[in-house]
Parts: sequence; C-alpha cells; structure tokens
Amino acid sequence: MPAAALKPKPLPTQSTAKRPVQLDLPYAPVEKRPLPPGRPREWYVTHNRRLKAMRLAIALLDSGVYLPRQAGNDTIRDTAELIGVHPPSDTTCHMVRAFMRYAR
Repeated sequence: MPAAALKPKPLPTQSTAKRPVQLDLPYAPVEKRPLPPGRPREWYVTHNRRLKAMRLAIALLDSGVYLPRQAGNDTIRDTAELIGVHPPSDTTCHMVRAFMRYAR
C-alpha cells in the first residue's frame, strides 16, 4: 500500500472548506496607544479610517470574502456589526475594497 494512502487527510482550512468558516472573534483587544500629538485633525481622521478599513478587510478575508466585488457596502457594514465596529461610511467601504484589491 502506498504511503500516501496511509496519511490522514488534513482538516479543511478557510481556503479549502466548502462553506465559509465561522469568523473567530479576537480573544483580547489590542492594547491601544495614544496617537502622536501636534498633527492636523485631518491626519487623525485619515489614520483612524485606515485602521478601521484594515480591520474590516481582515475580517472579510477571514469570513471567506476574497474579492473586492464580493464586498458590497451592505456586506462590509454587516461585518462591522459582527466584529463590533461602528457602521463605516461609503468612503471607508471604498477603502476596504481598495485594501482587498492591492493586498494581492
């Protein structure tokens, strides 16, 4: 009997599962650090928007949404609700799709 036939099949991963694997919620929140003082207000707004978009893009990828065209505004907002983030604006939704597009 060939050795390959004796080897057990590995458990399905997110990429090989027939259905999306349930999203694992973080076990402990990341420790927040204060932002550097003295920057213009627009810098803080953009910085926080990027962080939110990255969190949402990671959550979407973990839930099986791999292509930007699969991530409509409603899907992104549903994911935001699932992970406990305020509903994103249209601009943030656009940024999430951009992160998914350019992460390849």
